[in-house]
Amino acid sequence: EKLQRELQEMKTISKRYQQEIEQLKNREKQFKKLIFRSQAMEKLIEQVKKLAEFNSTVLITGESGVGKEIIASLIHEWSNRSDKPFVRLNCGAIPETLLESELFGYEKGTFTGANKEGKTGLFYAANNGTLFLDEITEMPLSLQVKLLRFLQEGEIQRIGSIKPIHVDVRVIAATNRNIQDLIKQGKFRE
Repeated sequence: EKLQRELQEMKTISKRYQQEIEQLKNREKQFKKLIFRSQAMEKLIEQVKKLAEFNSTVLITGESGVGKEIIASLIHEWSNRSDKPFVRLNCGAIPETLLESELFGYEKGTFTGANKEGKTGLFYAANNGTLFLDEITEMPLSLQVKLLRFLQEGEIQRIGSIKPIHVDVRVIAATNRNIQDLIKQGKFRE
């Protein structure tokens, strides 16, 4: 019985090591997708590797076309959530009136002409994974309040519902605008 137990423990350890090796191989594949020579990029990739180890919310800033979505993808791939969903949303590509229902979902019967079963929303779809919110500064102030509630409490509330839902989602946001200036102007919540 002791030998049987030890054998089972060794199989479990071996399986865990195989999974870790696969994760390292996948990380290496992702790393090879990047082409760069500058020390600044090397420093950035080192920061991304360190950041990926933590489940904190991340804000990526930079000009259009510099690869903010690629960096967000790497953070997700190198994190312990890599086998969970990575959901992307461009906040500037969806009309303000639809953005709330896309993010948080809605209960059945909330809207005339909407899906009769309701909609779960992208936060729910990203549960246990990562939600990437590109162009976060395009999000209206009224919706930023709901986002802040999620960031503080880990809860979302679908439109038409009074019941909060707990979800475990890492949020990575990105913008090409100066967010500090927008905060000073009252266009973005601090």
